[in-house]
Amino acid sequence: MPTIRIDQTDVVVDPGTTVLEAARSVGIEIPTLCYLKGYDPSASCQVCLVRDVATGRMVPSCATTATDGLQIESESDEVHAARRTALELLLSEHVGDCLAPCHFACPAHMDIPLMLRQIGDQEWSAAIETIKNDIAFPAILGRICTKPCEKGCRRNAADDPVAVCQLKQVVADKDLATGDGYQPEPRIASGKRVAIIGAGLTGLSAAYYLTRLGHRCQVWEKASQPGGRLHALGADALPPAVLASEIQRVRQVGFELTCDRTVQSADEFTTLLDDFDAVLVAWGEGQMQAAQRLGLKTNRKGIQVDRATYATDIDQVFAAGNAVRGNALFVRSTADGKEAAVCIDQYLTLGKMTGITRSFSSRMGKVAPQELGQFVQDAGHAPLATEQLVVDESTGGVDSVTAAKQSGRCLACGCVAHGNCRLEHWASKYNADPGRFGSRQATYEVVGRGGDVLFEPGKCIKCELCIQIASKSKSDLGLSFVGRGFDVRVGVPFDRSWEDAVRSVAQKCVDACPTGAIYFRWRDVDVVDLGESKTESQ
Repeated sequence: MPTIRIDQTDVVVDPGTTVLEAARSVGIEIPTLCYLKGYDPSASCQVCLVRDVATGRMVPSCATTATDGLQIESESDEVHAARRTALELLLSEHVGDCLAPCHFACPAHMDIPLMLRQIGDQEWSAAIETIKNDIAFPAILGRICTKPCEKGCRRNAADDPVAVCQLKQVVADKDLATGDGYQPEPRIASGKRVAIIGAGLTGLSAAYYLTRLGHRCQVWEKASQPGGRLHALGADALPPAVLASEIQRVRQVGFELTCDRTVQSADEFTTLLDDFDAVLVAWGEGQMQAAQRLGLKTNRKGIQVDRATYATDIDQVFAAGNAVRGNALFVRSTADGKEAAVCIDQYLTLGKMTGITRSFSSRMGKVAPQELGQFVQDAGHAPLATEQLVVDESTGGVDSVTAAKQSGRCLACGCVAHGNCRLEHWASKYNADPGRFGSRQATYEVVGRGGDVLFEPGKCIKCELCIQIASKSKSDLGLSFVGRGFDVRVGVPFDRSWEDAVRSVAQKCVDACPTGAIYFRWRDVDVVDLGESKTESQ
C-alpha cells in the first residue's frame, strides 16, 4: 500500500486515497470549504492547498491522490500564505455581513440581532441572557444611552432605525419585575481576589463579570451609595427605583460592596496590592492627583493604560472607564467594565493578557438604494416609526405585541450562518483580509422569497455541493450552473423556485453550504393582539 509523508508523519493509505483523507486519518487538520465526504471533490475553493515537496507546486489536497513516496507540506508559512490568498479571493466576491452593522456601532458589541429575534419570538428569558452576556445594566442604559447602535442601524437609510435601546429596556424591565430574574451560573471559584475602586457603571460591571468568572470581588466607593454619575441625571431621565433595582440585581451575583470608603494614599494602595491578586481603578474622571499619589502614570485624560488590555504600568493593576477616558459615554463605561474583567481574568488564570478578541466579519459597507429596498422587503413588516414605541414608566412600559412588531423591523443584516460558517471560521483562523483585493462588485440579492428556503448568490462560492446533493437525491428538478463566464451561478431549471428544486434535500443543502448562501427563513412573525399574545414561528 502507498506510504506518503505529510510534514514529519509517515502515513500508510489504501490505493486511491486522497492527501486530504490521508491527513485526516492521522489527525492533521487541513481546511476545506468545497469538500464533503461522499461527494466528488470540485477543488474550486483552493483552501485545502498543500505543497508537493518534489515539484514545489501547491496542489489541492482534496483532489490529489496519495501516491507512494509523495512528500507533502501542510503547515509551512508558504502553505498558510497560499490558503490565506485563496480565502481573500473568495472574500473579495462575498456579498454579506457576518455581523450586523449595529453590532459594531455598539461599544459593548452586544448581539443585537439575536436579542431582536428572541423578542420577536417572545423568548424573554433568552433575551435577557443575551443582553447580560455583554451589558450588565440594560434597564439603565435602555433609558439613558445615546444609542450609537441605532445610528449604525441600516434601516436608518430607509425610514427609522429599530428602537434597540427601548427594546432592551423592555426586556430588562420585565426581568426586574420577576422576582430574582435572570441569574447566571458563576464559574467554579478560582480562589483569586480582585479589589475594585469605584462603584459606577465601570466598577460594578467589572465586579459583575469577574464574579461570574469565578473570582471574589471587593468594591469600594467613596460616596454613600453606588452608581457614580448616574445619580446626577435626575428622576425624569432615570427613575431612582430603576437605578436602585438594577444595582441590587447586579449585586445578587455575589460581590462585596463597601461605601464611604476609598484608597487615598500610596501606603493603602501597597496594602491593597499585598492583599489582592489584582486591582481595578474605576473611579470617575478628574482624579489625576489621586492617581499620581498611587504611583500611576497619567496622560491628559486620565490613567495611562495599554488600551488592548487595560493594564497600567504597575503589575496586577488595571484601570478602565472614566478613570482612563475622561468623560465617556455611559455604554462605553459599561463596556469597559466587562472588557477589563475579561483581561483581568486572563491575567489571573493564564498569567498573561491577550486582550479582547473581536470576531472576524466580512462587511458589505454602504448598500445601494435597490439593495436597501431588498433588505426592507425581506424584513416582512411595514415601517413602524421609532416614536410609536413609547416606554411609559407609569404603565410599566411596552406590551409584548408592540415590542414584537418593533423587533420585526430588523433587516437581519447579519448572516444567519454566523458562528457556523466555514468561510468565516477559516478566514478568522488564517487572519484573512477581506479588503485585500478591493471592494465587492456584486450586488445583494435573495432568491426564493415567499418560500422557506432562500439563496444568496453573492455568498455562493460555486462549490457544487448543493448541485451534487440534489442530483444524488434524483430530484425531478435538481440544481445546475446557469449563465456564462463571470455570471455563472447556481440556478433552478425552468425558472422554478428554489423550494421546488431542493424540497426533499433542503436540510442537507443548508448543512453542506460552507458560506451560509443557502438557508431557511429564520422566522415569519405573525403577531396577533391577544393581550400578552404569542409569536408564531412558521
